Formats: sequence, C-alpha cells, structure tokens
Amino acid sequence: MAKAKRGQRKVDGWKSKQWYNIVTPDMMGQQEIGETFSNEPEQLLGRVIEVTLGDLTNDMSKYNVKLVLKIDQIGGDSAYTKFIGHELTRDYLRSLIKRQTSMITANLDVMTKDGYKFRVKPTCFTVKRARSSQIKAIRQYMTSIVQRRARESDFNTFVQDAVLGKLSAQIYRDVKSLYPLRRVEILKSHVLSEPSVKEAAA
Repeated sequence: MAKAKRGQRKVDGWKSKQWYNIVTPDMMGQQEIGETFSNEPEQLLGRVIEVTLGDLTNDMSKYNVKLVLKIDQIGGDSAYTKFIGHELTRDYLRSLIKRQTSMITANLDVMTKDGYKFRVKPTCFTVKRARSSQIKAIRQYMTSIVQRRARESDFNTFVQDAVLGKLSAQIYRDVKSLYPLRRVEILKSHVLSEPSVKEAAA
C-alpha cells in the first residue's frame, strides 16, 4: 500500500506541471523554439536556452552560430527570452585555423549608445603569417572599428550586426588594406550589464 501511495504522488506531481512555449526576443522574430515545463512559472525565470542561428533561419550555413538566451518573462503559456550572448561552435573555429597563418584576436569591453555593456571577441584570420608589427596594427584597427560601431548602435542593432556578420564584414573591408585577410569572425559576445531603469528613462 505504501508503494502505491508514493507512485500516486509522483503521478500527481507530473500532472501539476504546465508546459510553456519558449519564445525568442523581438529582434529574432518572437519565434517558438521549443517547450519546457514547470509547476511554478517563476521557476523558469533565469533558465538559459541555447539555439543555433541555423535553427531560426533554416539556413544550413548558420548552424555554426550558437545563440544563448535567458528566460526573463512569463506570459500565459509562453516563456519569453532575452539575448545574453553568442559564440561560434568549436568545430567551425577549428576549421578556420590554418598552418602558416595568423589568428589575431581582441577581447573588448564596449558599450552601446543605449547603455548595454558587452564583451566581444572579434578575430581576423590572415592569408599568411603576419609579423608582430602587422598583428599589432590589425588589432588596433579592429578594436577601433568595434568600439565605434558599439557607440553608434543601440542594443538590437549591435546584436544583429555581431551575430549576422555585418560587423565582421566591416572589419574585413577596413583592415584588408593593412594586410591580406582570409576571414573575419566575431567568435563570441556576452552581455555584461544592462542600463539601469534611470539610464533607460533618460
């Protein structure tokens, strides 16, 4: 009899859970990307979700971009997310590294014009191995471009530029005059902080 009662409690606990549709942020079209369940909606807040850009766009060439989202709002049977970062898959990064070439990376903390602080990792891959003076010049150029782009962009625009390749394309155009480049990628981004309520209202 005791075993039957414990089993009944497990079934009752499962039945009490509710399913919620996971929804992407506005900038990503508020697409439903899956489901999750909880017996208390508040327990979902802060849960981190990973999805590839290829899953959202049905573009096979974008499956190497992994988006990191966090549930920050519950409405009805939907769990709404916000963007907290992205990174390229390890397999794709390994495919970009070639012998007798240079991989030039910068780790930058930047702020958008609406007060969001980001950590961004832009990277240039050269056609052949660069000298130390050339690497230094490329890194300085790359840093200047990313910082300026952040200052001129709001949160949504900067995220889209970093994730969809527009920022990489600008770095490529501006830096290739210094040294031949094979490719430019934003390897990773991460939201460090959001503007306070006072800053947002200003």
